[in-house]
Amino acid sequence: MSPHTPLIPITLVLVLAASGCLSIRGDTTVVGEKNSGTVAGSKAPASSQSARGPITEQQVNAAQQAWCDGLVNVAQTHARGGDAKAVAGKMIDNAYDYADGTVFFKPTLASGPRTFRPTREGALAYFVGGNPNFPEDTGFALKGWTKARYDNNAADNGIQIHGDIAITMGNVYITGPDGKEVMVDKTFVFRRCADGNLRLCVHKSALPYTPN
Repeated sequence: MSPHTPLIPITLVLVLAASGCLSIRGDTTVVGEKNSGTVAGSKAPASSQSARGPITEQQVNAAQQAWCDGLVNVAQTHARGGDAKAVAGKMIDNAYDYADGTVFFKPTLASGPRTFRPTREGALAYFVGGNPNFPEDTGFALKGWTKARYDNNAADNGIQIHGDIAITMGNVYITGPDGKEVMVDKTFVFRRCADGNLRLCVHKSALPYTPN
C-alpha cells in the first residue's frame, strides 16, 4: 500500500464488503465497484452454448417431431373424450417459448386482427378453441388428426444453427381421420432455453400458394 493511500475504517470496510461494493485486488482496496463474483485469476462462467455444447441437428429434428406428436396427442385425446385443453396446454409449454421469451406465431388458419398469436392464451385458443376472446377459433388440433410428419426441404439441408438458435424451413404433413394428408408450409425457429430444451420462438405456417 502507498504511504499516501488513505486508510478506510474497519467498520466501513465490513459494510462495503457485505454490500458487494468493495473488492480487494492484491494490495489495493477498490470502493464503489460492484463485486462481480469473479475472483482474480479465475475464468468467467462459461456461456450456455459452451457449457452444453452446440445445438445438434438431431436435437432440432427431435423438437420438430415432438411438435408433430404433440398435435396428434391433442387430437386423439379429444377423440377419446379426454381433456384436450389440458393436453394442449402442456404441448404449448413444451414446444413454445411463451414462459421465458417472445414468440412470433402465425398459425395456418388465423386471419384478420388476430392473425398473430404472441401470447400463450392466443396459441391455446387456436389449438382447442372455446375462448370468447378468439371467437373465430374452432380448434385446429381438434380435427381428428391421426398422424403428423415434417421435412426440412427448403434447401439441401433445411436446418441452420446459429449459437442457441436453430432455424428450419420445409413442410408439415398431417393426416385427417379420412386418411387424407394435408401439407402446409412451415418455418420453425427454436431457441435453447435456460433448461436446455429447444422451444419455438418463431412459428409460421401457411397453406401452399396455388395460382389461379
